[in-house]
Amino acid sequence: MKLHKESKGTILVATIAVAVLGFLAVYFLEIWSLIIIIPLLILYGLVFWFFRVPNRDIVDHKENVIAPVDGKVVMIKEVFEDEFLKEKAIQVSIFMSPLNVHICRYPVSGKVIYKKYHPGKYLVAWHEKSSTENERTTVAVESLTNHKVVFRQIAGYVARRIVFYCNEGDTSKAGHEFGFIKFGSRMDVFLPLDTEITCKIGDKTKGGIDVIAKMKE
Repeated sequence: MKLHKESKGTILVATIAVAVLGFLAVYFLEIWSLIIIIPLLILYGLVFWFFRVPNRDIVDHKENVIAPVDGKVVMIKEVFEDEFLKEKAIQVSIFMSPLNVHICRYPVSGKVIYKKYHPGKYLVAWHEKSSTENERTTVAVESLTNHKVVFRQIAGYVARRIVFYCNEGDTSKAGHEFGFIKFGSRMDVFLPLDTEITCKIGDKTKGGIDVIAKMKE
């Protein structure tokens, strides 16, 4: 299983913690140490599972808006996007549980025209206000269909570290990685009002593969 590059620090800390706690459990509890060791090993395995990098065949897209993350669609609504677009847009929000792959991918192909990191709170990721009050990043892309699309990584109650690798002027390719969020979190995508939304609330998405919307040329 291939692991994401963001896993190195976390796995090192987890390995040390499991080794130390396991040693102490065996030293003080002897045979009863299994009560501690077995849950530790399960948690240790979940850390590796969280940072897995699945093999996915990413194809080229123009009009299609691709799911930027693995997760569950929790919101589709018309909102006013006041950071970059300064106008009404359709917001599609996808929540990621700690068991989902947490690689963040470009939802559309085009050119990166804006990026910004915002420190903030750590409300639970499915909270509506997390989009504007939590630690988050905002990226805007001028799509191949000549639309401006904004998408936002949002830290959740557990997630405390967001990384994004894109810069203004970069070429974005729908389905390809641009960042990572550690543990529970959310992605919001803001689309033009005339976009055809092809997903619905409750849908499970596979990042880089599933089409969640189509934009008019």
